[in-house]
Amino acid sequence: MYVSRRAFLTIGVSTAAAAFAARPRAQTSTRLVLLGTAGGPTPKVERSAPAQAVVVGDRIYLIDCGDGVARQLALAGLPLAQLRAIFITHQHSDHNAGYGPLLVVGWTSGIGKPIDVLGPPPLRTMTDRLIEAHGFDLSLRERDEGRAPLRPLIRIREVTADGEIFRDDRVRVTAVRNDHVPIEHSYAYRFDTPDASIVISGDTALSDSVRTLARGADILVHEVFMRAFFEAPDAPLTPDIRRHIIASHTDAEDLGRLAADAGVKTLVMTHFVPSAPTGHIPDEEWIAAARKHFSGRIIAGRDLMEIRP
Repeated sequence: MYVSRRAFLTIGVSTAAAAFAARPRAQTSTRLVLLGTAGGPTPKVERSAPAQAVVVGDRIYLIDCGDGVARQLALAGLPLAQLRAIFITHQHSDHNAGYGPLLVVGWTSGIGKPIDVLGPPPLRTMTDRLIEAHGFDLSLRERDEGRAPLRPLIRIREVTADGEIFRDDRVRVTAVRNDHVPIEHSYAYRFDTPDASIVISGDTALSDSVRTLARGADILVHEVFMRAFFEAPDAPLTPDIRRHIIASHTDAEDLGRLAADAGVKTLVMTHFVPSAPTGHIPDEEWIAAARKHFSGRIIAGRDLMEIRP
């Protein structure tokens, strides 16, 4: 029997939510921690590079690894030894530049159990090359400090299609391809836990697949840009960069429409484009743009903010 992509996603998400809702909630309270809320690859003073954590009890499920993510985890009070899995939405440097350093410092900070790492190609090759680049330090610490090798602790799963990509006793993760040209394999992820449903959009233009994935979610964490800023005659950056931003990201007002259509309870804006110093837009303006179409709770994300459903 043929099932459409939209129907498959709707059935799958509804089934997962029902299954997890039936489980005991003891020691599985879910919270979202925003580790980095800037957009773009250049370092920012006010915001760190993109990353967020879904925390279920004492387990950390990390989404994206922007530059400095290990320190952001420390500032958030999230022990690296509790890291259970890492999910990369797409292979842009602002989302993966902190991945290699995170593995190395996590290994020296107490990670002793296997970690699942999921994301688009070339994740496996990239991981092997990063560990090779740190080979001198890693082998030295194995000999000098008696540590077990790092590479066997990293279990790579490359994501190349929609559907369920991960499940353990606390979370089920569903992926859908979003619309982040020119990257072919760019994904949004939905986390269904015993007491919450959280969707992370990744970088994307306005996307029907993300809207379907987010249907009825407690929290939608979505990237955002301000179209008028980049269409102004005196807009900064080169014409090619402005063209890319407009074609591959979601305008704040359109995001309000998407959140309303999906029926989410809370909209969390992140990956702000522009972020200072390129341009500074007050939180109130971002919220006001989305509020034109969405009447639910709207949060303009800030680094280290903790959000509960």
